[in-house]
Amino acid sequence: MPAPSARAERLESLRAEVRRIEGIGAGSAAPVVPLGVAEVDGRLAGGGLAARALHEVAARSPDFADDASATLFLAGLAGRKSRADEGGQILWALARRDLFAPGLAGAGLGPERLLYAECRSDEEVLAVMEEGLRHGSLSAVIGEVGRCAMASARRLQLAAEEGGTLALMLRRWKKAGRDPLAEPSPAVTRWRIGGAPSMPLPVEGIGRPCLAAELARQRGGEPCSWILEAPDAEARLALFSHARNRPHQAEERRAA
Repeated sequence: MPAPSARAERLESLRAEVRRIEGIGAGSAAPVVPLGVAEVDGRLAGGGLAARALHEVAARSPDFADDASATLFLAGLAGRKSRADEGGQILWALARRDLFAPGLAGAGLGPERLLYAECRSDEEVLAVMEEGLRHGSLSAVIGEVGRCAMASARRLQLAAEEGGTLALMLRRWKKAGRDPLAEPSPAVTRWRIGGAPSMPLPVEGIGRPCLAAELARQRGGEPCSWILEAPDAEARLALFSHARNRPHQAEERRAA
């Protein structure tokens, strides 16, 4: 029977091999998309979102404000990837026309970077996503679905790996009591996003929108949660601060 030290070394070797296969971990050279917030990137396996993988985002509830917050967060992630690729194109597949172009631009995803694919069903959205991911010329592919079987999600994960493209899925609420993230998924990260009170201002008015961001699951890491300032027109996120009358500090946090 191997000595305890030998078993420990063997276990660590197996863990390192798993991290290598999954493309995550401190020693991995797999490309990532940093969110630009040290407190968040420091808790993400690999220091950011795996750039050749599937990531899922869902609203915290069926409420319209939470749904809009999830969409805003998703747009910010895609905007960061597009800028990292020096203006790369984003394909957004959807089955209902509910995107507000000025809102997306305000989150760093302008119309010059976006291609829309209007679909008739979840199945068509998934097929368009897979085709776009395998093409390999896009910075990211986004799809909005109410249902996605495990087999379909695995196909998207494989397509993202093969095409070297970031895959982002917005999981829509179908029933008020059914959490979209309740079903199992091969996604590398799964996020639950809701609205949060806006940034306080020194005068009366509405401050910058904020998001309650919960990293519900990540491969190779622990769940976490933060309150973030919503992405700005440069797709920059920032950690929420309760400080008032100090706008220069918010700008410093957005230097990423």
